[in-house]
Amino acid sequence: MLSQLRQETGIDAPATVAWQLYSGLELARLVENRLSNIFQKIEVVEGDGGEGTVLSLIFAPGVGATNCKEKFTKIDNENRIKETEVVEGGFLDIGFTLYRVRFKIIENGEDSCIVESTIEYEIKEEAAANASLVTIQLLIDIAEAANNYLLQNKAA
Repeated sequence: MLSQLRQETGIDAPATVAWQLYSGLELARLVENRLSNIFQKIEVVEGDGGEGTVLSLIFAPGVGATNCKEKFTKIDNENRIKETEVVEGGFLDIGFTLYRVRFKIIENGEDSCIVESTIEYEIKEEAAANASLVTIQLLIDIAEAANNYLLQNKAA
């Protein structure tokens, strides 16, 4: 059974500017630098930021998981949607058969937008208790870090 969590977070920047940050590798660099309490290192395993790009995520000590790999499975520039899936480690090691993150940038006036963050997951029945480990908080933290970054770099 497919389950999901969804959250909308306001961004004080035009949708086109937010999409530039979210659509490629720049978001990974931002997350590595600004959320170092969660991610120790994020490395590109293959790709250039387009569909098919694979990232190795190494979590900070004490986070729980140690590492995982995620793949950019969809980048839709027209609708401003990016999807990634865990393809190795992380949630897959504890009974999940699917762990997908989707970011959708929604225009909300000239100088603001909304980041709709969604986690979709499927889990084996025998590991159902691990579903409680799924939280949208990290995606909220990413959206807030992105908003702060875009505000700080507005004049640049």
